[in-house]
Amino acid sequence: MTMHPNTVQQLTQESTEALRRGDGASARAKLQEIIKNGPGMPKPWFLMAQACHLADDAEGEDNALEQLLTDEPRHLVGLLMKGVLKAKQGDSRAAASFYRTALNVAAQLPQIPQTIVPMLQKAEAHIESSSADYEDFLLAQLEAKGVSRSVSPRFDQSLDLLLGKNELYLQQPSVFYFPGLPQRAFYEREEFSWIADMEAQIPALQHELQGVLQQKDEFAPYVKINPERPLPNNALLNDPSWGAYYFWENGVQVEEHAEQCPVTMEALTQPPLPIIKERSPIALYSLLKPGTHIKPHHGVLNTRLICHIPLITHDKCALRVGSETRRWEDGKALIFDDSFEHEAWNRGDSTRIILLFEVWRPEITEEERVALTAIFEAISYYDAG
Repeated sequence: MTMHPNTVQQLTQESTEALRRGDGASARAKLQEIIKNGPGMPKPWFLMAQACHLADDAEGEDNALEQLLTDEPRHLVGLLMKGVLKAKQGDSRAAASFYRTALNVAAQLPQIPQTIVPMLQKAEAHIESSSADYEDFLLAQLEAKGVSRSVSPRFDQSLDLLLGKNELYLQQPSVFYFPGLPQRAFYEREEFSWIADMEAQIPALQHELQGVLQQKDEFAPYVKINPERPLPNNALLNDPSWGAYYFWENGVQVEEHAEQCPVTMEALTQPPLPIIKERSPIALYSLLKPGTHIKPHHGVLNTRLICHIPLITHDKCALRVGSETRRWEDGKALIFDDSFEHEAWNRGDSTRIILLFEVWRPEITEEERVALTAIFEAISYYDAG
């Protein structure tokens, strides 16, 4: 017999009141009537899961949650309850899976009800504990098979990803993606024949920088307003806290700066700078004042690498690219792919200044560089209108 909607409404209200009183058995009986005889409408699986939980009916709770999550896979409390139930049943891996999904759902919400916060904290604690157990198990298995923890950097990275210690970051350039390139956030200095010569010139580069600083109190903001384009969504817009002193800007040499820094300009002839009309070379002093944070963002291309030559730095400045964070070290270049999500900060009390420029990725052939140059120049020509 089909139940009248008014009866469904009445039973739902009565079962809700029973849940508030802690009477799970009574609530469960009323909800079973709705599920069995109610008209074609969403079934009260969430209420049923709560009722079964109060009535210590683990099987009924599990079934209700399964039905709920089939209809609503991202039901936050349902996922958390499923995690609690699986943990009670001794299935730690299943519990961690439901908890991890719940935490991902919670991270997307603009606001989380305070009543759910303890459940989320419990989920985090379970994941941390189960991850440690899982890591101990895996390492013991590897050791038993004679496999070292540090086979190679990428093997270590794969383990960290498996254990949830690192997130997976991939190239995501905002304008142009060139397929088939290695997904590498950082490159090592020893891989480039021209790096050692540039690093040897750092004292002379620093001397020229001091000459510039004696004449200029401020560098121009790195992120500037372009009246021909919408404002970028960047907290450092027109803010000299992230400053720039260009030698090459969008393929055009800044003559005044070039004349003042001949050693720097000569050093910039050594790396393979892209030559692309109205786009490259790009080379500048990049300044980061104390307390400044460049928020996570992606570069426009994955066909280039960004090179930093540190001229003034300290140990409270750092750069994160993907899942790896490195500090600028005196006398050592940093080379990275800025099409990965990256951010930088200066948490010290003095300014950081680097010489920044872009180079072609070494994996791109000469023939491809010619073709890519043609594409980028065409894009610039089109954008210019």
